[in-house]
Amino acid sequence: MTLERQRGVTAETEGWVGCPMAEASLPELQGDTEALPCPSILELEELLRAGKFSSNHVDEVWPNLYIGDAATANNRFELWKLGITHVLNAAHGGLYCHGSPDFYGSSVSYMGVPAHDLPDFDISAYFSSAADFIHRALSTPGAKVLVHCVVGVSRSATLVLAYLMLRQQLSLRKAVITVREHRWVFPNRGFLHQLCQLDQQLRGAGRS
Repeated sequence: MTLERQRGVTAETEGWVGCPMAEASLPELQGDTEALPCPSILELEELLRAGKFSSNHVDEVWPNLYIGDAATANNRFELWKLGITHVLNAAHGGLYCHGSPDFYGSSVSYMGVPAHDLPDFDISAYFSSAADFIHRALSTPGAKVLVHCVVGVSRSATLVLAYLMLRQQLSLRKAVITVREHRWVFPNRGFLHQLCQLDQQLRGAGRS
């Protein structure tokens, strides 16, 4: 376990690393109208392949919520043009990502998640803190959130899908369908497995 994860410091205190997910932090759920069972990994991959075949450097996938790549995140002028007020970097500390509170200054609220795009990386430890960061941001009038990694396909998409499940009460299937209509994304199989586990957990907490 890294020092950052042991500290569990959020972007809105003295640091910039999301805290591991806690069971007690899951919200009360009102139930999902989608009664289909949890999809398998293969079913999820088929759903993803059926979506948009190309992506821009950045795409809006939910109102005021964007998924993008490092090129966009590293371009402060481009962020200003887009009106981005919050940045969630799912590849914090990576070779191609310059993001940090110092890099963006006071004009952008920043959170970094030091995730690696590897199937055995436990990105689920950051589902709750990342979803909370996005939710608080989107609750602010005029706010726009960019969630990015290096390419904007796996790590960033995984955190956005988790947000839609945790905070917008979408099932995993519905979250994937929603995002894929706006951007080509393809989380690695390990991340898809962790999203499936979250889907099952949320169904057990009250979804139909």
